[in-house]
Amino acid sequence: MFSGPPPSDYFAIFGIEKKLALDVEDLQRRFYANSREWHPDRHARAGAAQLAYAEAASAMLNDAWRVLRDPVARAEYVLKGEGFNISEQRGRDVPPELLEEVFDLNMALEEARNGDAAAKAEVAIALAKFERILSEIDSARDGIFVAYDAAPSREALGELRSLLNRRKYLQNLVRDARAALV
Repeated sequence: MFSGPPPSDYFAIFGIEKKLALDVEDLQRRFYANSREWHPDRHARAGAAQLAYAEAASAMLNDAWRVLRDPVARAEYVLKGEGFNISEQRGRDVPPELLEEVFDLNMALEEARNGDAAAKAEVAIALAKFERILSEIDSARDGIFVAYDAAPSREALGELRSLLNRRKYLQNLVRDARAALV
């Protein structure tokens, strides 16, 4: 029934074209269909080779599903596949005007951790602003997805990488601010 190793490309596993903007509902349908087909329990009596294939395919399918259903993980997967270093976060991707606000937030976070109620209010205001900026970044990301899918280019991927670096930086700030408000 199966021959050779299962596909290693996450898009190929689902039988879809490599794109950044995906129909997640379609991806989910494909995931469930492949899960049923490749689940090792369905192949337990079929022999060692087929069982090994089903186990490997099922593991790859689960990894692919976790990555492709999440727009940030999907973008990082495509960037990595195109040779971009996704682990390197560059400070120059954060605008200087935001750095001043980050400095102010870090001071307020420290004061809030020490029980200062006024500082907690400052953190809450900063949190709302950074969450709004994250939402704007996600909208810009989605726009890059559509543009890249229409006309793939390294320039679009470079812009996407920069945007994801900003997002990661802001996501860390949001996480810290939320923790200070608990």
